[in-house]
Amino acid sequence: MTMDNKFEPHASTIVLAGATGDLGGRIARALLAKGALVRVLVRSNSDRAKVEALRKAGAVIVEVDFHKAATLARACEGATCVVSALSGLHYVIVGIQTLLLNAAVAAGVPRFIPSDFAVDFTKLPYGHNRNLDFRKNFKERLDKAPIAATSILNGMFTDLLTGQAPIVLFPIKRVMYYGDANQLMDFTTIQNTAEYTAAAALDSSTPRYLRIAGDVLNVRGLKEAASKATGEEFNLFRVGGLGLLDTLIKITKALTPDNQEVFPAWQGMQYMRDMFSGLPKLEPLDNDRYPEVRWTSVAEVLARR
Repeated sequence: MTMDNKFEPHASTIVLAGATGDLGGRIARALLAKGALVRVLVRSNSDRAKVEALRKAGAVIVEVDFHKAATLARACEGATCVVSALSGLHYVIVGIQTLLLNAAVAAGVPRFIPSDFAVDFTKLPYGHNRNLDFRKNFKERLDKAPIAATSILNGMFTDLLTGQAPIVLFPIKRVMYYGDANQLMDFTTIQNTAEYTAAAALDSSTPRYLRIAGDVLNVRGLKEAASKATGEEFNLFRVGGLGLLDTLIKITKALTPDNQEVFPAWQGMQYMRDMFSGLPKLEPLDNDRYPEVRWTSVAEVLARR
């Protein structure tokens, strides 16, 4: 393990894994802006440019091998909270996060925030959504660990509406959906999620779950937001019921080689199906817990695309 300097005592020391990712990097910067000492865990093969940017921003860089328990625990010593923004499949979300959890417990860290950042997967049965199953699996381990845990659930990242999530179809001015047009859905930007997570990491009294949504809209609301953002009239495009989407997911999955992508097309379809179903709707919302967070609307995000 290599590090920038010896660990100095600090009232708010946050250990952060996954900081070279988009969400993790934003969490690191939000924490630094709040005056926290941010100890970023990186691997030997982490993106050097991103690591150097974090160092210049003020983070303490600690290179670790997650499979070396003693050095990983040493990297967590003195922390007030360990935050995971790791992204990946079972190996990462269950395997690596468990190693990080064990290290936090061994180091006597009082709190742990897992990389959950999603709809309320606790309301979904196993087998419904592959990536959320990994989070359910890790939840079982986390709930048995002798450490206070807080999961932050944010619905869908609003940012995905500008491209990756095929719901707002800009070229044909349609909002595509399945099922009920009145079903409300939760949307939160990556930046708002990072700001809220930073506040939660520095809050010693957080509950097991915190639920947030920068905007709550049904597809009619999405249509209005898209029309407002572009100045052009959008219309609704109902493809069919949720049963049709289930069938399309099965077909797409059968035609997709198992190449270990984190977000293959069928995984995105599973997430979209869950949103349209209303099963993992977030309630109650905890938006008011940290009043410094200024929530960004769907219309604002669509206007920036």
